[in-house]
Amino acid sequence: MFQGLTAQRLVALFFAGWALFNFPLLALWDHDARVWGLPLFPLALFVIWGMLIAALAWVVERDTDSDPSD
Repeated sequence: MFQGLTAQRLVALFFAGWALFNFPLLALWDHDARVWGLPLFPLALFVIWGMLIAALAWVVERDTDSDPSD
């Protein structure tokens, strides 16, 4: 089903999400700071999560005709 560059991009997104939601990088956002009145930690989680979903949608919904390696 998934072969070539698309599969590699999906695996890379998986590992990027795994790394971003793991302790060392996630601890960067764990402060008592606020951005526009919102706590930084939940806001950062939501933004990272949304960016991963957008990147996943971009990879999956790309036009396969323009990418001959798939």
